[in-house]
Amino acid sequence: MDQAPDIPSRPRRAAEGRVWWRRYARSVTGMAGLATLAGFLVCAIGPGWVTSREPTRMTFRPFSPPGVAHPMGTDDLGRDVLSGVVHGSRASLRIGFLATGITVAIGVSIGALSGFYGGRVDEVLSGLTEWVLVIPRFFLALLLVAIWGASTGNIIIAIGVLSWPLTARLTRAEFLSLKEREFVTAARATGVTDGSLMVAHMLPNALPPIVVNASLEVGNAILLEAAMSFLGLGDPSTTSWGSMLLNAQGFFRRAWWMSVFPGSAVLLVVLSLNLIGDSLNQSLNVRLWNR
Repeated sequence: MDQAPDIPSRPRRAAEGRVWWRRYARSVTGMAGLATLAGFLVCAIGPGWVTSREPTRMTFRPFSPPGVAHPMGTDDLGRDVLSGVVHGSRASLRIGFLATGITVAIGVSIGALSGFYGGRVDEVLSGLTEWVLVIPRFFLALLLVAIWGASTGNIIIAIGVLSWPLTARLTRAEFLSLKEREFVTAARATGVTDGSLMVAHMLPNALPPIVVNASLEVGNAILLEAAMSFLGLGDPSTTSWGSMLLNAQGFFRRAWWMSVFPGSAVLLVVLSLNLIGDSLNQSLNVRLWNR
């Protein structure tokens, strides 16, 4: 009689999760990145917890340097820079995470189908992946947003649909390796459908590199959005770090703080995501556990 494949129970998965967290917590840089990202997430979720001022309020003295009243100074219109940085985290992080969600959904779907079925399906999907990969993503994103309109939703879609090839290639490589494993053969013998086999059995085993790559894609999406806003293609109704940098470019010598603080916010978030991704790679890679 055929035996069902060995599927980890919930207690076993919980134990593995605790082991993974202990390994991740050993990384000083990983914890520093996580703490930094958590701080910006707090700003994004509840900006009123950090500052009571509105980023569009123009009642303060223009070009006030950083001080007690305004820790990050004011801009050319008398708006508080700290308020702009805090509220800008919501737009930038929302675009980063939602665009990455689209990227992962498309990339995992295409990569899983390509690696699982192989043959003609693999040739077509791999060709599509390579074609999208060679397209200049930034310039095409600019073109799409210019055509569709500079709104937050359009920016998210443009970034998401142009950033999936690397995720697809990683997923394809994992599925090509996993489909030859014994637990997949055992699952096939029990009559498991292709969809269930890919989603319930193979995808959980392919997640580590996908999760690591996703953490890096969030940072890439934030950088791309900041660059688009800096070129004037950001959502004009939303305060973001990129739009603050656009406004500050003409006043760097007179008011350096207008560009330094939002630019530092972009740097810190992207750096924290890279530190998290590196630590995730080390904690999820079982081949490094005994080193």
